[in-house]
Amino acid sequence: MIDPQAFVHPDAKLGNNVKVGPWTYIGADVEIGDDTEIMSHVVIKGPTVIGKRNRIFQFASVGEECQDKKYKGEPTRLVIGDDNIIRESVTIHRGTVQDQGLTAIGSNCLLMAYVHVAHDCIIGDNVIMANYSALAGHAHVGDWAILGGQSGIHQFCRVGAHAFVGACALVVQDVPPFVTCAGMRAEPFGINFEGLKRRGFSKDSLQALRKAYKALYRQNLTLEQAKEELAKLAADEPAVAQMLHFIDKSERGIIR
Repeated sequence: MIDPQAFVHPDAKLGNNVKVGPWTYIGADVEIGDDTEIMSHVVIKGPTVIGKRNRIFQFASVGEECQDKKYKGEPTRLVIGDDNIIRESVTIHRGTVQDQGLTAIGSNCLLMAYVHVAHDCIIGDNVIMANYSALAGHAHVGDWAILGGQSGIHQFCRVGAHAFVGACALVVQDVPPFVTCAGMRAEPFGINFEGLKRRGFSKDSLQALRKAYKALYRQNLTLEQAKEELAKLAADEPAVAQMLHFIDKSERGIIR
């Protein structure tokens, strides 16, 4: 299952049925779970843990030292879950000790060609990052979020669960859960209704999120006034409660 022209360090730990293509390099302190397929010309360095049934395509660089000038060679980590697809020329860097020393990607994600995931980023499950999209350091992306092609997320920004970031958008503040945004300085453009319908959200939930969005963006309320309206809706709707909690925890402020 390991091509004779691949290099696998003796200290690397590979699970059952792992396939490694020619001219791939797998370094020490790398663990790869069962049934994962690594194509040709891939570089994986550690400390890195990769789960089961992942597919990593050619020229990807996974677990490399980060590009943060503060990094001085500390043994930081990268952890990747199960069932992810990492396409051509994706770059994923380990964390820094100035944060938690960890970059993490969940399960069932699709990272299309030339995606960049910088140091200390945290990505949830079922996330899609389209071609050339990029996360700067310390960015967080929630479950089911979608980042359009060539979009960029500023360092320390968060993209909430089920949010949709349009192609070429530049996100410099937090994007609340369920919100669609677009633009060179990303602005809100409604709730991600189509995505939520596909994921089985009820009509009541969608209606509550519609009211929450109007309070937040369409009624000329201050942020504090809007949060009061969201709190009323959140009493009966967990999705709105999730949005309100996200806003309360925002350090960079939300797009508005």
